[in-house]
Amino acid sequence: MRQACVLALTGFAFVFCVSGQDDVPTLKTEVKSAFVWGEDSPTGAVSSTIQDPLTGNTIAKLSYGGIEVSARMGFEGVGQGKAGAFLSYTATIANGTDAKVSVRYGGISVDGHPASPLAVVPPDKKLSKKERQVKRDVVELGGMHCFTSGFLSGDHFFSDNFTSKVLTVAPGSVVTVSSVIRDRRSYSPRCSVMGCYPTGTIRYYLRVNSQDYVFVWPGSSAVYCGK
Repeated sequence: MRQACVLALTGFAFVFCVSGQDDVPTLKTEVKSAFVWGEDSPTGAVSSTIQDPLTGNTIAKLSYGGIEVSARMGFEGVGQGKAGAFLSYTATIANGTDAKVSVRYGGISVDGHPASPLAVVPPDKKLSKKERQVKRDVVELGGMHCFTSGFLSGDHFFSDNFTSKVLTVAPGSVVTVSSVIRDRRSYSPRCSVMGCYPTGTIRYYLRVNSQDYVFVWPGSSAVYCGK
C-alpha cells in the first residue's frame, strides 16, 4: 500500500500520512519542548522585551502558560593584562500558576561552542594567590563588577559545582538565578561610538519543568558592566 507523507513545522511537528487506498489521513503530533526567544508560535511562548527603568538596558522575556522567564546578559574583562572576558547572565523565573515549578540548568554556548559554567566564590570570601593560579575555572564574585554593581543578581547560581541543583518556585513567587562563563576566544572586543562588546552570539537556556526556555543574545546586545 502506497503512502504519501507531508511534514510541517509550526511550533508542533505534524505528520500526515495518507493511504493510497482509502485516503484517510493519520495524524501524529510531537509537542515542541523548547521555546526560543524571538521564535513565537500560536501554541508556544510569547517573546517580548522591556527597558530597565533605572538603566535603560534591555530585558528579554519569554512567557508561556503562566510562567515568565526574563533575562539579561553582561560582560567584563577577566583582569588587567589577561585575554578573554567573563560572560554572565541572570534569569528571573516568575511563577503565575497554581503549582510549584522546577528550574534546572540547561546549557550555554558562544558561537556554537559549548561552555561550562564557572565555580563561584561568594562575595565574602577570597582565594589566595596560590589558589588563583591553580583554580583557573573559579571566579570570585566579590571582584566581579556585574554583580557588585547590582546589574546582575547573586541570589542563586548554577555553577560548576551546582549544575545539577534544582530550584523550586512556589506559586505566585519569583526566583532569580545566574551563571558565569569565561569566553576563551582570542579576539578583541568590537568597539564603536556606542561602546565595546563581544563578537558572535551567546545562546543559553534553562529548563523550567519540562520546557526549555532558550535565549539568543548577539554580542552587541550584552551590557558592559566593568569599570
